[in-house]
This record gives sequence, structure tokens and C-alpha cells, in this order.
Amino acid sequence: MSFDTLGLRADILRAVSELGYTQPTPIQQQAIPAVLKGGDLLAGAQTGTGKTAGFTLPILQRLMDKPREGTGKPVIRVLVLTPTRELAAQVEESIVQYGKYLPLKSMVMFGGVGINPQIDKLRRGVDILVSTPGRLLDHVSQRTVDLSKVEILVLDEADRMLDMGFIRDIRKILVLLPKQRQNLLFSATFSDEIKALADGLLNKPALIEVARRNATADTVAQKIYPVDRERKRELLAKLITDHNWYQVLVFTRTKHGANRLAEQLDKQGISSMAIHGNKSQGARTKALSEFKSGKLQVLVATDIAARGIDISELPHVVNFELPNVAEDYVHRIGRTGRAGCEGEAVSLVCVDELKLLAGIEKLIKRSLPKEIVPGFEVDPRIKAEPILNGRNGPGGGGRGQQRQGGQRSGQGASGQRSDGQRQQQGQRRDVAVRVSTDGGNRRPGGNSQNRRSRTVS
Repeated sequence: MSFDTLGLRADILRAVSELGYTQPTPIQQQAIPAVLKGGDLLAGAQTGTGKTAGFTLPILQRLMDKPREGTGKPVIRVLVLTPTRELAAQVEESIVQYGKYLPLKSMVMFGGVGINPQIDKLRRGVDILVSTPGRLLDHVSQRTVDLSKVEILVLDEADRMLDMGFIRDIRKILVLLPKQRQNLLFSATFSDEIKALADGLLNKPALIEVARRNATADTVAQKIYPVDRERKRELLAKLITDHNWYQVLVFTRTKHGANRLAEQLDKQGISSMAIHGNKSQGARTKALSEFKSGKLQVLVATDIAARGIDISELPHVVNFELPNVAEDYVHRIGRTGRAGCEGEAVSLVCVDELKLLAGIEKLIKRSLPKEIVPGFEVDPRIKAEPILNGRNGPGGGGRGQQRQGGQRSGQGASGQRSDGQRQQQGQRRDVAVRVSTDGGNRRPGGNSQNRRSRTVS
């Protein structure tokens, strides 16, 4: 199947073709026609399968099929909500690329940067707004944004928004939207909480699930390295050096752990930087840019900061520490093996994490192969210690830190509130099922041509 068969406009197809894309992915094959019909949609697909184009392309088509009224400045007709700054920027970049030949205006806004430039752009008029929930509510409180004309609402990475405690912010935003609108809910995983959210938000939605729930991509080679907690950093450095790994995305549980590990690797001659919610937007942008270009060998990240990182053919993902939530393992390793390309995901597992490993293997319904590196055999005399509130082992973090995504962070750059400030720990399960019908709900309840020639990200 080619994009030409999906009913898209010639000017949209032209932009897609110029980006080097020829064949839609499975999620795109199903989502694009469904969105074009105008109904609600609940779509689940593994990370890296092309969800962004799955909703962006048909949304652009729908806006052009029904031009905005009058000749005045644009009004916000599409609202896309994302959990993180990086993902918001990625989505808006896709909108710009795919809509380059269309007379539509878009913008992205998130916290951690000055709000005044965003206000100026809103005043000039925007058709498509991509935003994080926290910064959008900042604008709502200042009455600088008008959501009364929204025709299409997209919740992207909805599972992560639940994880981060954004459900209350989402409910506040829903009240401000017109009751009659199209709702699109996209998620990397399809949990029971997501289905509960969909029951309260969507009206007779089309259902798309292109892979079984919480499946990992077949293109990702997964491996476990058993190691003592005190020797994780040493083993990581050896693996990177011995195998000459470049563009290695390493996950830690906490912000402090990311900082400390990046500093230690850098001192060993392995160029590394950390990215997390406490970093300024400028620092995050710089780290991502250098990592994507290959100038930076290792990027150490927390789960939240890594959402939205989309790097063509990222070869290596390392779990320096296993996540406390098994579903996050799927998110993490989904950064590699994208769009049909092969990738490698390895995890350094100490005795403290054996229960976490068992939970992950139960979730993905497979046992992960293990390899012991000579000289790093596990000492059986070491006893397991509890992992308290996301505590890292040596080389990775401090005691008593809350799990990323469940804490309140400080102010971002320019004195603005960061989008993590509204995160509330433990809201996911007890709030997700209570999404009401308030405010518009109608029912109770990148640089490889080889890669680009196949799919749109």
C-alpha cells in the first residue's frame, strides 16, 4: 500500500514524498482512514510505529476540507496534548513538515521557557496548537488562549499522561472545549486505565491495536547483564568501550542519578550528558541536538524526559536501572528498533531488581536472555536491598527521592512553572476511572534514507 491510496490531498502527499516516505505503517494504514471519517478513535501501537503521522496527516486533510470561516486570523481548531516538552516539539515539527504546502498555522507551547513569546503568537492566530497540559492551563489562567472553537482533540501518549498525574489537568481542559468535537486518543500501551479513560471521553470510537498489549518490537534484541549493584557503572563503561557503542540512550530512575552517572562516564572519556525535568529547556535542547548529531556518545535520561525522543536508527538503549513500573520498560526500549530498523536494548540487573525483572517478563510474556560478562560475575553473598521511592544504586542516585513522574519539581527557566509541577503521585489508578463527561464528552462511563523509504515516523 502507498500513501496515494489513503485519500490524502496532493499537496500533503507532495510533502510526504519529499521527506522520503512511500509506504504507510500498519497504524497509519488504519488510523488515517478512520480519522478522515470524522469519528472518535482509540488507537494503540508500539512506540516508533508512526502514531504521529497517523493523526497528523488526516487532521491536515480535514482542516483543508473545511476551511476556516471568514477571512480573519486563524482560531484554534485542533488541540494536541502531550505529556512532555520534547514530544510536543516533535509533534509540532511533524505538523510543519507535512503541512508545508498548506495555508495553516501551528505552534507548540510548554513550560520552562518564557510565556510572552507564546502569547504574542497566539494573538496572531493559530489553527493547530500542540501543548503540554501545565503550560496550557497557565495560558487559560491568564486568558491568553481561546479553546471554544476546537474541532479536534488529540491526546498523544495518553498512558504517560496518566502516569504523570495529568488527569486532573486534562479534566479542566475538557470543560473549556466545545461539546461537539472529534476525539483521538493515542497510546503506546493499552492498559485497563487507558480503556477506562476512553470510556468517559470517546463516543463509539473506532478501535485500532496493531500489536498485542504491552508487546515489544521484534526488531529490538533484548538482553540482561546480571551484575552487582556496586559495579554497574564499571560494566556500563566496559560495554560502551569494548563494543564501540555510539548514540547510547541510558535510563536511570532519578534526576540525581542521571546527573551523577553522566558526570562519571564523562570523566572516563565517554562523552555524556543528562536530560531530565530539572534541566533548563536550553540545556535539554543542546543535549538532544548533540546526541542526534553523534557529537555526544551517551545521553542519560529519566523516563519522563525521554518521551518524545525520536532519533533515526538509534542503535542502543541501556537500562542502567530497571523501572519501578513494568510498562515503562516497554516505553524505554521502544526508543530503539523504530520503523523497522534493528536495535539493541540491554539491562544491567542487580539482586535488588530481580522482582522488577520478573514483573517485566510477566508483562511482555517472555523470558529475557542473560549473559554474564567475565570478571563481573555476581557475588551470591550480596543480599537484596529494598528500592525505596526510586532510589538508585551507586553511581546513580540518592536515597529518598520520589519516582520521576510522581513528584513536584521546582520552577523552570525564566521563573516559569515547569510542566512537572502539577504531577501528583498515585493518581493514575484512582482518578483515571473517574473521568466524567464534563465539557464535551457525550457518553457515560531520522536521517537514514533506508528508513525513510519505508515509513513515516
